[in-house]
Amino acid sequence: MADVSRKAGSRERVRSYLAAHGLAEGFTEFEQSTKTAQQAAEALGCELGQVVKSLVFEVGDRPVVALVAGDRRADTNAISALLGGGEAHFAKPKAVRDATGYSPGGVSPFDLPADLTVLADASLSRFEIVYPAAGTATSMVRMRLAELLELSGARVAEIAE
Repeated sequence: MADVSRKAGSRERVRSYLAAHGLAEGFTEFEQSTKTAQQAAEALGCELGQVVKSLVFEVGDRPVVALVAGDRRADTNAISALLGGGEAHFAKPKAVRDATGYSPGGVSPFDLPADLTVLADASLSRFEIVYPAAGTATSMVRMRLAELLELSGARVAEIAE
């Protein structure tokens, strides 16, 4: 299913994935951009920290998705150490698309390639309800943190400052 859905547009891909997991009602589309955590928090009317940034880094030539609370900054040294060393840096837009199938600003933590490492910052545990991107720069999904961790396959670690 995942390979087929990756051929669809990002919005449809995420909606289909969420529907298959009984979470379609959490999908929300906005007229304004939710590309930044601040924009998303304002659109959603939630705390900045509840917005989950899906940041794509490269450690050496290995892509990794870091799920970080909107009020925190990713710690590239911690990410690098967790992945065995090598410099961690933000992936360029083409590398983001190649690794995730999503464009920067709308990277969703769902329906990612099985071999892609996903890390989630432990600071997200402050919240029961979180809001990750839903495949576009104008869509988000409301869900429980436990659901996000289960569906993304994320490994929880201290990866933010």
